[in-house]
Amino acid sequence: MIDKNKIIQLTEDHLKGTDQYIVDLQVKTNNVIQLFIDGDTAVNIKDCINLSRHLESNLDREIEDFELNVSSAGLDQPFKVFKQYLKNINKEVSVLLLDGQKFEGTLTKATENEIALEIPANKKKKTEKQELQFIISNIKETKSIISFKK
Repeated sequence: MIDKNKIIQLTEDHLKGTDQYIVDLQVKTNNVIQLFIDGDTAVNIKDCINLSRHLESNLDREIEDFELNVSSAGLDQPFKVFKQYLKNINKEVSVLLLDGQKFEGTLTKATENEIALEIPANKKKKTEKQELQFIISNIKETKSIISFKK
């Protein structure tokens, strides 16, 4: 089986000097490698192709055959690393807590231990705008809210 640490090291070497980083890496028993990257700015297909070529040129198919899939972290996927919280400050997110409660609002703050959301006022329920804080360890998942309205 291909060494996961080798893939991480090769990827980090390639991404050094960029704003890109590893979000998730899976190496399955049949040597299917699934690598997701993200960045503070956009990750485009050329970035994924260049990384894929770098990895393929440093892994020997003669020793171990493998399948390699490199892609950007999807907008519809939950955050997996802290840098994704930082990237999404002042953007709309959905937070699902471990107890099943769900909140939507603007991510206003993120530290290693907690995040803050600004929840908009609800005129129907006559609630004021409020800021809520959540401990990271109590969060099941956080996702970006994709909106097409301006």
